[in-house]
Amino acid sequence: MDLLGTSMAPVALAFAVLHVAGSAQALSQVLAAYIGAQVAFVLVGGLAADRFPRTLVLQGSNVVSCLAQGTVGALVITDRATITALVVLVAIGGAASAFGMPATEGVVPQLVTREHLQQANAIMAFGRRGSMVLGPAIAGLLVATAGPGWAIIADAATFLLATLALARVNLPPRTVATGSSESVSFFGQLREGWTHVHSRTWLWAVIAAFGVINAIQAGAWGVLGPVIANASPHLGARGWGLAVSAQAVGAIGMTLLLMRLPLNRPLRQGMVGVSVMAIPLGLLGFRPEAWFLATAAVLGGAGIEIFGTGWRTALMEQVPPDALSRVASFDMLGSFIAIPAGTLLYGWLATRADVATVLVISAIVYATTALATLLVPSVRRLQRLSSSPTTRTSGSVR
Repeated sequence: MDLLGTSMAPVALAFAVLHVAGSAQALSQVLAAYIGAQVAFVLVGGLAADRFPRTLVLQGSNVVSCLAQGTVGALVITDRATITALVVLVAIGGAASAFGMPATEGVVPQLVTREHLQQANAIMAFGRRGSMVLGPAIAGLLVATAGPGWAIIADAATFLLATLALARVNLPPRTVATGSSESVSFFGQLREGWTHVHSRTWLWAVIAAFGVINAIQAGAWGVLGPVIANASPHLGARGWGLAVSAQAVGAIGMTLLLMRLPLNRPLRQGMVGVSVMAIPLGLLGFRPEAWFLATAAVLGGAGIEIFGTGWRTALMEQVPPDALSRVASFDMLGSFIAIPAGTLLYGWLATRADVATVLVISAIVYATTALATLLVPSVRRLQRLSSSPTTRTSGSVR
């Protein structure tokens, strides 16, 4: 349920901010507050998820998100909202999500055996992608009929429902790897988490590559995409919406396949898969026509999902369970930092360079960066661990 709420939030919040201030600058301030809080707290969130019961961390994250979003909704409904208040409350929600996301990554291997990790990650991805299709549509309907304040209240309610659902999840006791200690300091535990990252070449190599890939994805597709669509008679807003939806459809379709098709070399297959997104990026600059772009976006979304499932499966198999949330938080930190950087860079390029040329060059850099990781032997050769004997204890849902 919290996935549905998270996917509803951008639409509901955007219209709430425009209702209060009617300013694009105000909207950028609110969105920056959310991302900034995530960046500031994600490492702390990963540490908390490795130190305390993960269901408790998730419940705490959901409760804080519910209260923050509920307060935003109430202020908008009563016409008492100010941009300052929204910035503060959205930052609180961003900080809460920084605790919930690493905890979620750590919960999955506690609930399923090793041989079912890929299927479990594919199911989780199906839920995420499905919510990305349904959430914005539901939020848009609520904004149009009841108003943005009530849309945000509905968003807050999904976090409350998720908190109640988590009460039924019973996780087994966490295993603590030899040499680690919960009594060490905050910075000591962060250093321990970083040690797990930099001691695995495949891990930091992929994170570094995604610093570039995410910046291009956010800037070229997220910023320049609408610019190209608005200027092209063969694309337009409707064609761009079709392309974005097609990307989600491709990802959803791939999650269904990955519930059955094994990824024996998850990083090799994943990085090849993610490189396919260069095709719609290049077409966006070279030939921005709706059906061509939508077809390519289906392939791009499917390729990205191969990476997403393969990457999470590799992390859950290769990283000790007691350090998994901290390692995931370092991964997320790299991703979050790249997103605003890419947005700002491409916004600057849009005013100073030919947009079509920028997109074609970006597609080449995107594919080259993804495929260059295969030059790292540990990325290219990493395999799924043997499914037996398993070292995990399966959790249960009462």
